Amino acid sequence: QLVESGGDLVQAGGSLRLSCAASGRTFSSYAMGWFRQAPGKEREVVAAISWTGGWTGGNTRYADSVKGRFTISRDNAKNTVYLQMNSLKSEDTAVYYCAATRRVGPSWLDYEYDYWGQGTQVTVSS
Repeated sequence: QLVESGGDLVQAGGSLRLSCAASGRTFSSYAMGWFRQAPGKEREVVAAISWTGGWTGGNTRYADSVKGRFTISRDNAKNTVYLQMNSLKSEDTAVYYCAATRRVGPSWLDYEYDYWGQGTQVTVSS
């Protein structure tokens, strides 16, 4: 089970940190991803991080639209993956979802993911 939190209304240029808490004892064996879906648009990948097998870190990958502004990270001790979002823009407004896959990752396609959270709303006002 994946539970996102941290979504909010924020002004353009501001920051938010999203969290995704996962249940289970094998969190480090899953690659994780953040996706988003804006009204009237298809779901798109934002960032992904590989599994770590118990080690810290993980390989990461970012969509061009967020590169340099967003950072994905994971804390295996807390079974949590984060998305730090800085310099937010109005076009970042969307429902953000986290997802988990048994693949090594970082996985970039939504059909590669096995589990999904319920989503958290991020609204950026201009």
